[in-house]
Amino acid sequence: MNPLTRMAGALAAGALTLLSLAGCDDQRIRELEEDVSTEADVRARFGEPETIWPESDGGHTLEYNRQPAGHRNYMITIGPGGKMTALRQVLAPHNFERVRPGMEEEAVRRLLGKPAKRTPYALKQETDWDWNWIDPPSREMVFTATFGPDGRVKRTGSVEKLPDGR
Repeated sequence: MNPLTRMAGALAAGALTLLSLAGCDDQRIRELEEDVSTEADVRARFGEPETIWPESDGGHTLEYNRQPAGHRNYMITIGPGGKMTALRQVLAPHNFERVRPGMEEEAVRRLLGKPAKRTPYALKQETDWDWNWIDPPSREMVFTATFGPDGRVKRTGSVEKLPDGR
């Protein structure tokens, strides 16, 4: 098989995997209802969360990460009474705008979920965190938050993902 045919096949398989992940999540989301579904319902559909974040009201938020293969991260809030009170896909421009210089790593992680990639730059004493996301209708993007040696955001930005995946 020639290299171009192999590459086309790999790209097609990757696209199908992404569509399958998105389709499965969409189905799971449709099966849940705010103020009705329980934490057990959420876990039955999404599995074990990546992280559990405590909330000030006694509830907690379950983080479901779809990075690096997907383009979404979900935060599903369970209220103190055990019912789902919110389900948010957090990788979106309105959340990226909330990431400001001086913000600590944990606060960024809490807002956006686990990044797809972390890249340290020792000489610059910086670390980039990247999240893959989709700018509708289908433009693949990467949001980057750059942290300094103090663990605080220095700058942020989004760029279109290159065809080679970078």
